[in-house]
Amino acid sequence: MTPNLIVLTNLPDQPAADALAGHLVARRLAACVNILAPCTSVYRWRGETERSTEVPMLIKTTAARYAALEAAILEAHPYELPEIVAVPIELGLAAYLGWIENETAPDAPAS
Repeated sequence: MTPNLIVLTNLPDQPAADALAGHLVARRLAACVNILAPCTSVYRWRGETERSTEVPMLIKTTAARYAALEAAILEAHPYELPEIVAVPIELGLAAYLGWIENETAPDAPAS
C-alpha cells in the first residue's frame, strides 16, 4: 500500500477553492478535498506583517501522486508562493486508506 498524505493549502476565496478541488479530483490527484470555512491568516511577507482571509483545504492523496498534485496546485494557484504542506497519515481506517489509493490511481476506471 502506498503511503497516504493530507496536503494543506489555502486559497483566497471560495470560488478559487471550489475550482481547484474539482480540478484535483477530476484528474485523480486527490480522492477527496475538504474545503473548510474561511479563516484569518496572519503572516510575514516581504518584511511586512500581512492579514488576509483565506479558505483552507485538506487534500487526501498518496505519496505516489504528490509530485503531480503539487505541480497541479502550482499551475492553478493564484498566489506567488502558495502554502503546500504534506502530512503523512500514520494510521487510519484501512478501508478508507485503500479508497484513497484506489481513487488516485491514474489508470483506475471512472466510477
